[in-house]
Amino acid sequence: METSPIPVLTVQTTPFEDQRPGTNGLRRKTAVFEGKKNYLQNYIQSVLSSMDLRDRQGCTLVVGSDGRYFSRVATEVIVQMAAANGIGRLVIGHNGLLSTPAVSCIIRKIKALGGIILTASHNPGGPAGDFGVKFNVANGGPSPDTVMERISQVSRTLEEYAICPDLHIDLSRLGRQDFDLENKFKPFRVEIVDSVEVYLNLLRSIFDFTAIKSLLTGPDQLKIHIDAMNGVMGPYVRRILCDELGAPANSAVNCVPLEDFGGRPPEPNLTYATSLVEAMKGGGVGLGAAFDADGDRYMILGENGFFVNPSDSVAIMAANLSAVPYFRQHGLRGLARSMATSTALDRVAKALKVALYETPAGWRYFGNLMDSGRCSLCGEESFGTGSDHIREKDGLWSVLVWLSIMASKKQGVEQITREHWARLGRNYFCRFDYEDLDPRAAFYLMRDLESVISDKAFSNQKFAVGDHMYAVERADNFEYLDPVDGTVARNQGGEGERGRGRETGRGTDGETERRGGGQTERRTDGEGDRQGEGEGDRQTD
Repeated sequence: METSPIPVLTVQTTPFEDQRPGTNGLRRKTAVFEGKKNYLQNYIQSVLSSMDLRDRQGCTLVVGSDGRYFSRVATEVIVQMAAANGIGRLVIGHNGLLSTPAVSCIIRKIKALGGIILTASHNPGGPAGDFGVKFNVANGGPSPDTVMERISQVSRTLEEYAICPDLHIDLSRLGRQDFDLENKFKPFRVEIVDSVEVYLNLLRSIFDFTAIKSLLTGPDQLKIHIDAMNGVMGPYVRRILCDELGAPANSAVNCVPLEDFGGRPPEPNLTYATSLVEAMKGGGVGLGAAFDADGDRYMILGENGFFVNPSDSVAIMAANLSAVPYFRQHGLRGLARSMATSTALDRVAKALKVALYETPAGWRYFGNLMDSGRCSLCGEESFGTGSDHIREKDGLWSVLVWLSIMASKKQGVEQITREHWARLGRNYFCRFDYEDLDPRAAFYLMRDLESVISDKAFSNQKFAVGDHMYAVERADNFEYLDPVDGTVARNQGGEGERGRGRETGRGTDGETERRGGGQTERRTDGEGDRQGEGEGDRQTD
């Protein structure tokens, strides 16, 4: 029986004033996306219209979500609007699920024009939680400023959007689904793909899976405890760490993706991954890890709950990349960190005699460096680390790097970390997250702080902290000149981060302390100075 083509409708709408994407796309309360008429449709149309029409017609886009509430509804809207706007093909993860690293991987593998990721990262899910829409470009990384500005411009003047409301797909059925549309853009194809397979194949080409499997299954079997926090990482952890690498099934917990992440924020830190912390404190488990909702952030714990702060983690990875075949083959071209991340990575760069780049917040800055061949490994203090294998931070990749180092050195997490401190020195680091701040109060606080650090008299001022005296060595409001395209990012380069300051001071005992935007760092040379141990390697939120 022959079916009629699916109609394409044009729907009148009015613009919203708050749809400029930030460093991680557009994030709002779920109730905003769900309850405001046309809010989601307007933003998706703005994303699609930001693409050059010649590029958009017949192109391929990747779509995935972290499984949070409203994702299935939003995925269907994206499919209906992509079809109506001339997109030729969508590649979507099974049941709509794809981790952020997997989206980046697939975009690069199939040479897609870009991808749409439905996630609000570590923010809470559920009807009362948060929702987000993120657009990644053809290199697999987050949108650069130019693309975000185009999206914003379209959103402010949008009068209509195109949609095929009668087009419906089955996210649970793997394979190809073709649709005939009532326009010149036909046929339209949707491919539902295995959420893990392409990403797993990439990891197989990077790591020595035989060595990692021997570590997890051999006579001196390393016991691990992995918490997927009921986000998208459950299927990846089960398939890769358990099925592929041999970790016992009970090594992985909270692996069923839930729309509300089990009622807790899917944030891998000591505050929210408390069940992992408690499990590790009992001893007998050599490595623990937790992931955020979309799988790009991670936390590492050693036996007895030994915490590796994210700034140390990226530095230790960089210092031991010879344990990973990918880096033995491709070499190390440079390292990069966000300005809020401790200078532990700088020490590694100096020891390895490679370039170190300090960037604003936002993974797109790392992507520029990687695309130009300047950087191989990068990280930030908010539990994100990645390399040039994709253009996103990658939580599971980071855990596999740690397992590779442990297999190579035949040491535990704590011993590897302490030997790193003994060789290169230790950076004490703490991060504070302030939520639900009064924007007006925050604005005046940052304005006053900027006024203080801009005063020439502030340099060389001395401060007593306990028995130590510190002098301010340098104070600045961070500014970044991109060495690739020459663009300048001021005020730390992120939305809502106006005036984030940085201080660097050198104490009379040879230590340094650096503070800014809720970050505190103290650096010591060698392991001789134990001050603050235990407290210095804890993250506070």
